[in-house]
Amino acid sequence: MAKPDIHPTWYPEAKVYCNGQLVMTVGSTKPELHVDVWSGNHPYYTGTQKIIDTEGRVERFRRKYGMLEGEEGQAQPQRGGGKKRK
Repeated sequence: MAKPDIHPTWYPEAKVYCNGQLVMTVGSTKPELHVDVWSGNHPYYTGTQKIIDTEGRVERFRRKYGMLEGEEGQAQPQRGGGKKRK
């Protein structure tokens, strides 16, 4: 059995609020929880997530390894690490 007076009070019906609206009830040690993000408004779960390539990393990778199509004068990637076999 649990020792008395050392455990926090358990609230089995704690209310979770996001932007002032009740979104769910959970068990918690606090009677109310205020959150900024939950699965109902997070872009990953709602399907509105966009992958943003702000620094052009994909294009830089393709240029570096000669994967861009339709461009002339692109250097071909070297194979073999530059060492010649005898």
